[in-house]
Amino acid sequence: MPGWPADLSAGPVLLRPPKLRDGRAWSEVRLRNERWLRPWEPSSSASWYERNSLGAWPPLRSALRRSAAAGTMLPFMIVYGGRIAGQINVSNVVHGALRSCTVGYWVDGELAGRGIVPTAVALVIDHCFGAVGLHRVEIDIRPENAPSLRVVEKLGLRREGYYERFLDIDDGWRDHVAFAVTVEEMEGRSMLSRLGRLPAPPAWTGA
Repeated sequence: MPGWPADLSAGPVLLRPPKLRDGRAWSEVRLRNERWLRPWEPSSSASWYERNSLGAWPPLRSALRRSAAAGTMLPFMIVYGGRIAGQINVSNVVHGALRSCTVGYWVDGELAGRGIVPTAVALVIDHCFGAVGLHRVEIDIRPENAPSLRVVEKLGLRREGYYERFLDIDDGWRDHVAFAVTVEEMEGRSMLSRLGRLPAPPAWTGA
């Protein structure tokens, strides 16, 4: 796929493809954040531990790599100051006449509110409109998810629609609000420039 694999960075935030050695850090963050993340995760018959243990990482990473190789996804780890802070995926990539995608993400609750996710979203939107050659980016958010709503508000994405009972999330069919942006709306500017300032460096350094 054009624009993949890729490393994207701004200030202390780095987006890079997932690596096999990310498993231990990924599992630690996911298991520790069950209460923070579970309300926004797809329903599953497996337990939270089964889905997020160290053993779950190799098959998940393989699935992400296959989707990337097929050209339908760009999976990124969000790294903040050298540490795994979350993930952001560009999914449902379609070329041809549509040239569109959907962006989804999660972040460590201990790092929420530092501007990490808005920076990550801005980076992937700029990348999608640039190297990947897409025309439209969509983000679908549950109306109860106030932190994610603040992300799209900060970036100035346009509210495009309301999907009733759209996705099976947290053991129920949940409504979602659709936000989108197209290349024309950027008027030659980068999405990153809409942020004003980048996240502050973390208190730690190194991996």
